[in-house]
Order: sequence, then C-alpha cells, then structure tokens
Amino acid sequence: MMVKKYTLKKINETGFRRPAIDEARFSINYRHELNEAQFDAASSVEGNYLVIAGAGTGKTRTLVYRVARLIESGYDPSSILLLTFTRKAAREMMGRAALLLDNRCSKINGGTFHSFANLTLRKYSKSLGMDSSFTILDQGDSEDVINLIRGQLNLAEMKKRFPNKQTLLKVISLKVNTGKTIEEILEEDYPHFSIFTDKFYEIDRNYEEYKRRNNLLDYDDLLVYLKLFLAQKTSAASNLLSNIKFIMVDEYQDTNKLQADIVKALSKINNNVMVVGDDSQSIYSFRGANFKNIMDFPSLFSGVKLIKLEENYRSTQSILDFTNQIIERAVEKYPKVLYTRKKEGEPPAIVSAINENMQSRFIVDRILELREEGTALSEIAVLFRSSYFSFDLEIELNKANIPFVKFGGMKFVEAAHVKDVLAFLRIAMNPRDFVSWYRVLLLHEGIGPKKAQNFIDEINLTGFSFDKKPEALRMLNYFSNIEDLILLVLELRGKKRSPAENLDLILNYYNPLFKDKYDDFNKRRKDLDVLINISVNYKDAETFLSDMAIEPPQDSVTDIEAEDKENEHVTLSTIHSAKGLEWHSVFIIHAMEGFFPSAQSIDSIDNLEEERRLMYVASTRAKQNLYITYPMNIFDRISGHTISKPSRFISDINKELIEEWIIEDE
Repeated sequence: MMVKKYTLKKINETGFRRPAIDEARFSINYRHELNEAQFDAASSVEGNYLVIAGAGTGKTRTLVYRVARLIESGYDPSSILLLTFTRKAAREMMGRAALLLDNRCSKINGGTFHSFANLTLRKYSKSLGMDSSFTILDQGDSEDVINLIRGQLNLAEMKKRFPNKQTLLKVISLKVNTGKTIEEILEEDYPHFSIFTDKFYEIDRNYEEYKRRNNLLDYDDLLVYLKLFLAQKTSAASNLLSNIKFIMVDEYQDTNKLQADIVKALSKINNNVMVVGDDSQSIYSFRGANFKNIMDFPSLFSGVKLIKLEENYRSTQSILDFTNQIIERAVEKYPKVLYTRKKEGEPPAIVSAINENMQSRFIVDRILELREEGTALSEIAVLFRSSYFSFDLEIELNKANIPFVKFGGMKFVEAAHVKDVLAFLRIAMNPRDFVSWYRVLLLHEGIGPKKAQNFIDEINLTGFSFDKKPEALRMLNYFSNIEDLILLVLELRGKKRSPAENLDLILNYYNPLFKDKYDDFNKRRKDLDVLINISVNYKDAETFLSDMAIEPPQDSVTDIEAEDKENEHVTLSTIHSAKGLEWHSVFIIHAMEGFFPSAQSIDSIDNLEEERRLMYVASTRAKQNLYITYPMNIFDRISGHTISKPSRFISDINKELIEEWIIEDE
C-alpha cells in the first residue's frame, strides 16, 4: 500500500487562505508614500482596527492605499466592503485607488449604508418575504404618508396643538435609529408633547402597516431590514457574510446605533473590521449619530488595535496649537496632538466688535484685503453655528459687491416640480404608491384633496389592477377626469423603456400642468433638463428611483443664485455643512455665550461637549488664517440691547496662542 503525505496549509483565523505578501513585488512603495501611522493602518490586514484620524491627517489617502495594498496582496476586490456616508466619497476613494493601482480597485463593494442595504435587500428579498420591487420613500414622501395618517385623527377634539408631520416623523425615525423608546425621546426633546405619547404609538403602528401594505420602504427600513437579514441563520445571509472578507467604515463617529449594529453583524463570520473616524468631529447627534459608537468600539470588538493619525497636512502649527487646546478640554476623548511640518504662520485672531454690524463690516474689509493680497474669494469661508447668524453679513457683502454662495439650501429632489415628475415614474413602477398618486392627481384641474382621496380609496378598496386593459378602467367613478393620466400610466407600464424614454413621455404630459402650476416655470425647467441628463445614465427605473431617493443630487437651480461671471465667490456655511472641507482663510462668527455654545446646550454636558466639537471642526477648516469674531453688544428681542460674553471655548484659551483684535470705526 502506498503511503501518501498530506501537508496542512496555513489558513488564518477567518478560514480563507492568506496570500503570501512579498513587499518587493508591489508596484507601489507604500512605506515611501505614507507616513509611519498611515502605513501602519494601510498595511494592516486581519483583525479589528480603530483608526483615529485627526482633522487634515490624510484619512482618505490612508483608506485608498489600504484598498490598493489588499488587492496587490492578492485579495479579491469583491471581498472588500467600503461603507461611507455619501456615494460621492465612495466613488472618490475607488477612483483614486484605481488611479493609484489599476481598475481592479473599482470592483470593490463601495457605497453608503443605505445604498448597500438597498442592493442587498433587492437581491435577497425572498429570504425576508419581501417583494423586490419595493419603492423607497424619501423624507418628504414619508412626511406625506405621516400626514395622511395624522389627518385620520380627530385632532379638533383634543383642544391642544398636535405636532406636525415633520416632528412626528423625526420622533419615529429617532426611535428606530437610536434604540430609544418614543417615551424617552419625547421626554428628552419634546416634553410638551408627552401627553400625546399614545397617539405617537398609534401613528407609528399605522405608518408601519401602510408601508407594508403598499410595498414601501423608508430610509430607516432599509437599515432595519438589512440588520434583520444579517441576523438570520439562512444560507443566503451566510453566503453574503462569507464573501465579505474586509469591512472598512469611513466617518465612524457619525454612525447611529442601528449602523453600528449592522457593522457588528457584517463581521460575525470573518471578523475583519477597520473603522476610521475622529471622535473630536462627532457633531451629528441631532440626526441620531451616537458619539459612544466610536468611544466604545474597542470594547465591542475583539482584539482592537488603536492607530492614531496625528500629522496634519492642512493647517499651520499656530492654528493646530489653538485647536489642540480647544479639544484638550473635552471630557471624553481619545487624546491626540495634531502637528505639522508647515511654517508656523500667524496665530488665530479673536476679534471683538462693538455690535453685529461692525462684525459684518470687519469681515467685508478683511475679505477685500485678502483678495488684494492674492487669496481667491473661493478660498475664503465664513462659518456659523446657525443659519440666521449670517443675515446682517449678507447685506454688507451685497453692498460691497462681494459674490457669495450660502450652503444649507433645498436639495434637488425636494424641489416641488422634480417631485411631481418622479411621482409619475413611481406610480408606473408601483401603482400602489398612493402618496405619489395623491400628488399627481392634485395637479389636475377639478381634482381637489377630497376627490383625490376618493379615487385612491376606490383603487384601494376594490384591489384594482393597472395591468387591466383600458376598457376595463372605465368602470372607475373618476375615469373621465383623468382618462389621459390613466392611459399614460398604462403606456409607461406596457413596454420596457429606459428611464430617459419614460421621462420623455411624462414630460410631454406634464408640461401644460407644469406651466399652470408654477409662475416661474421657465426657471424651474432647468431642473427637469438636469433630471433627464441624470436619467440617461440608468437602464432601469428601479435603480434610477432608488438612487434619487437614497443619494440625490444636492442642489436645485431654483435655489442657487446665478453664478458670478468671474465664477468666484465667498462661501457662507453652517459648520455642519462645512465638515470635510477646507479654505485658506476662515471666519467663525457669533462666537459668544448663548449663540455658540447655543443657549439650549448649556444645561446638558453631552450637548455642551458636542458644541465644543463643533468649534473644533470649524477651526480645523482653516489652512492659513483663522478669525473668530463676536459682537460685544447684541440686540435681544425681550430685553433690548445686552452685553455679550465671548464663547467659553475661546475665553479660556492660552493668550500666547492667539492675537486679540478690537475693531474700531474710522
């Protein structure tokens, strides 16, 4: 008998074979391209890692190089999952990795939590007993559904003001994303509505039932059902989890409880997770983001290695010394000290003005001086805690003929005319999308809210199918009013066309309704042209509508001032909208107690600490010049003029780190 020897091969803990890594064969010299901490992160392979990436320390560069290195090491690109908070960020990272290495990098699984959930649920819908052709409700649609349900309550009998649809949806959404109960949320954020707790629960139940009945999912459902799918002990879930070898999560400090639970569930087979973020830039608690996710990561995952990126490539050391001291005083943090090899530069200026108007005039004067010194207007930003802080400044900028763009406007798909057109397409895809029916019906002359609701009720009660022949539809009571609309829906459903072709049919029908409804239809028409241009990139309506809901284009032309012919403007922005951006010179305005930090935050340590992080985020946007301004006198509607105090975040800064400026009139 022949004896055959069998040699056991080295298999790592996750069960897949570890490729032999030969540094000399890599096409990229990773050690040369990255600093020591970046290389440590980029060369990490198996295990769990928490990368604390300070502002401007090359977080994206590190992730891009890690993707390239994993692929050069022999790992299948499709086994890498990169989760980000915007699809733009995912595309940028994949594009940069492809330029760095080759096109294999574009084959990794990259996208937002919501886009990944959408694709997964459509692929594995049967496993959850779902219909894969579900429609995704955007925030406005969800509010409209809530409003329909709200309207069924006898509110007049309550004799007290009942919350609006936006508040109702926000409470229901926070419940899902934070794991808190409705009672807890009302007690913390809306104590004046606690008397309606039972009604909140009733609306929540009816909302869930409505969505289930009509094959609708909202943003939160995408994550809820993804978590549910991952928790199943099915072959479908195991298949997905086995194929994901490496999980990378960007901006982990912005995740909510549900997203953190999903990351944990995704890692249960291969247990290879790298999360990257900065605890000092956690500023989105109002959206449900949980600061504790990044702080508790080492205790929730096994054998976590902590890597800190502290070398800053953005700001001067003078600015970093200032920002380091702001965050050094945080109650809970991962201690880090940002440093740079750049020249020191001018220290940040704390600028006190007699009143708000003098603050505005100082900023205008300094912008004009910077412009003459060679700094482009596009390299200058004014940041503020709340949008209304900039109203006086906007007047002064206009007087000085300084063009500016203010961020925080209407999103493209929230524009009424864009929602109108998408509603037609949504009906064609899911004829039981009654929110879209309601919107479309109200566009037609002679159909008001009551007739529209009666028509919807008739379809709903009779279980009417739009797959029937046109003749069968004549039995509907309101057929004569909307014969052309129903024929359009039938045509859209009858033949397989591209989204662009369907939009062409819809716009032919919509055009006269559009002109009747909007006085400024010529201006709004540009948005519809943009919609057509976007749709050309899609082959099917399902993907097009999903992307419009999950990752919409940001700006509507009806909301943006015509750009200056020089195509150069100063940026005005809330700090929340400015995160991730940078400018040569930054002004932070209204840095005074009661405004920044806000009066509402002063009674809560958690809220006050988030305000501190907001000041840190704002300050770390500056590359060369940082000016923090406040008016010493402010008009208060109740008490008239009052003397203000500078923000606690700047009043106790070491005087050696700053210059103090006092503004005087000529």
